[in-house]
Amino acid sequence: MNLELLQLLLLIIIANGAPILIRVLLKDKYKCPIDCGKHFVDTRRILGDSKTWRGALGACVVTSASAWLLGYAAEIGLLIATYAVVGDLASSFIKRRLGMQSSAMAPLLDQVPESLFPAVMMKATFGLNMLSLILLIIAFIIIELMLSQTLYKWGIRKRPY
Repeated sequence: MNLELLQLLLLIIIANGAPILIRVLLKDKYKCPIDCGKHFVDTRRILGDSKTWRGALGACVVTSASAWLLGYAAEIGLLIATYAVVGDLASSFIKRRLGMQSSAMAPLLDQVPESLFPAVMMKATFGLNMLSLILLIIAFIIIELMLSQTLYKWGIRKRPY
C-alpha cells in the first residue's frame, strides 16, 4: 500500500471512530438523534438513537484536524468525514428498513458504505485506482472488525462487532 492510501485509510478510520470516542467522553450530553425521533412511512425509525448530530459533527471536527496534522487541508478531512457519515447513515437507514434494531450487527453493510463513499469520492485527491479502492475497503473491514472487538473488551464499544 502506498502512503496516500494508508493516510486515506487512517482518516476514514478516524472519521468512523470519532463518534464512538466522543460518546464515551460526553456520555449523554448533547445527544440529539439526527432523525429527531421521527419515523419513516414504514413506521420504523428513520435512523435510530445511535446516529446523533454530536457524532456527525465530532467526526467532521476530529477528521479535519487529523487531516491537517497529516499535511492535508482541513477541508479534505471534512469531506472524508462527511462521506463516511453519509455512508454510515445510509447503512443505518437500510438496516431500519430491514427491521434491524439500532446498533444491530450487519456484516459488510456496517463497513462497506462508510469506507466506500469516502474512498470513491476522494479517489482523485489521493491518486487511487480501482485496485487501491478494493484494498482500502478490505483493509477497513478487517481493521474495523478487529478494533470493534478490542473496544468492546475495553468497555468503549457497546457491542462486540
